[in-house]
Amino acid sequence: MKAYEIHLTRVREYIAEKRRQGRQIREIRCDTKDEKLVHGLPVRIGPQEKRNIILKEDTFVELGNPSVAACAFVIWSDDLSCVEDGRITLIGADIQESEGKSLPFGQVIIVGGTELKEEHHLELEKTQYTSDQIEGYMLRSVPRRVWSRVGKEAADRGFSFETLGRALMASFRWKHPLVQATEVVFVTSSKEDVNQLDGIAADVRKFSGELRKLIRQDDGTYECTEYSCATCDEKAVCDSIREWVTLRRKKAAEAVRKAR
Repeated sequence: MKAYEIHLTRVREYIAEKRRQGRQIREIRCDTKDEKLVHGLPVRIGPQEKRNIILKEDTFVELGNPSVAACAFVIWSDDLSCVEDGRITLIGADIQESEGKSLPFGQVIIVGGTELKEEHHLELEKTQYTSDQIEGYMLRSVPRRVWSRVGKEAADRGFSFETLGRALMASFRWKHPLVQATEVVFVTSSKEDVNQLDGIAADVRKFSGELRKLIRQDDGTYECTEYSCATCDEKAVCDSIREWVTLRRKKAAEAVRKAR
């Protein structure tokens, strides 16, 4: 079984377990054809005139604050039958039910495309962080988690997890023509539930890290695709490489001066 198939199976098992445990689970079916995915949404989707900045006093609900719990990851499959196209699964409270709260937040985006390959994984990962594409929604932190805010004005217009889910689906379809099916899972039920989901996310991050090591530029150096040095598992290695490169350059420059 391929790595992404294992990750997807674990997510399905996780949802089934939460159902057995009696969690509140809602499924929303969205029409993903043409422009119907974003038609009728209460906020604008797509490039905004200015960056979303939502101050604390203008916040309706906060999602994924580090003090509660957060995780986010993307899974893909080249088998379209593995993806429930247009389905949003919400485990826990919706946004409209959570005014003034700070909720734990898990976000899983599942995409399918018959032509998707491992080399597309890292670009798909980046696409999950799209707060600049969704009016009334602001990401405060992105590496490996989603810590975000929904503004009061957007909430007054009806912003919900259906809104967010449809916006994310649309973003993936617009940015990646190879994506043929999209599905989203949100978890807000408890800190423990999100932390359990993060156990799956850790394996996805390991898979991503292995892919990054394989990305090599033509000049023989490696391209860094991490979002933040502070949270990168390879930071110590990178720092050592930088020191070594700096030392080699100094020695080379000193050799040139002596030769003159």
